[in-house]
Amino acid sequence: MDNTRPIGFFDSGVGGISVLRRSVEILPMENYIYYGDSKNAPYGTKDVDTIRRLTSEGIDLLVDRGCKAVVVACNTATSAAIDYIRDKYVSIPVIGIEPALKPAVESTEDGKILVLATPRTLTERKFHALMESVARTREIIKMPLPGLVEIIEKGDFDEEKSFEYLQEALGDVDKNVRAVVLGCTHYPFVKQSILRILGDEVSVYDGSDGTARRLARILADRALLNPGPERGTIEILNSLGTPEILELSRYLLQKGT
Repeated sequence: MDNTRPIGFFDSGVGGISVLRRSVEILPMENYIYYGDSKNAPYGTKDVDTIRRLTSEGIDLLVDRGCKAVVVACNTATSAAIDYIRDKYVSIPVIGIEPALKPAVESTEDGKILVLATPRTLTERKFHALMESVARTREIIKMPLPGLVEIIEKGDFDEEKSFEYLQEALGDVDKNVRAVVLGCTHYPFVKQSILRILGDEVSVYDGSDGTARRLARILADRALLNPGPERGTIEILNSLGTPEILELSRYLLQKGT
């Protein structure tokens, strides 16, 4: 087994780069291949069968490139397709992501919790099971944000367009909200706009850190860690294939949240 083989990251577009960044911070010696399916973004408004097919095609590409593990760095794809992908690829670790509802509950004593996610993520049984298991005593406000992924995919996360969208969507949010869970990997790139609207006293959580740490544990448990010590490589691929989307992807990798 060649432990220098890359770790594959898949997302419906550029959002999963927020998870990739955290993984690179924790596992800098690893090699990575990131594949974003921006051609078919967003996934959050598609039916389950379509999401499963597109996710499977993306994972196929990463496995064909020799990846030793795969991270489904997309909440919608995880909700709709993770079980299918794990059944298909039993020989390699497949790590998904879920909204960071548990950390939000454990880190705040009272108040409401606002979950921002795609329509598909919020309706899937995996999210409702998560709410039932970790948030029985807290009031959860579920808010889909259709259209926000498209704004971020166009690189408008730093512009007034994304702020105006969020201001309209979040302007009437209950003032008793104490925590915000970013249930889409695209949304960390507009975190500052969310705080600008809701106030800095609101705590914001996303699943990047938990997913990256779980990846590290699984690789260690399976003796798959790259021994290093050199810093690994990062290859960015995208189904859209335009210079603009690849430039945006590299910018987000450097920018962070």
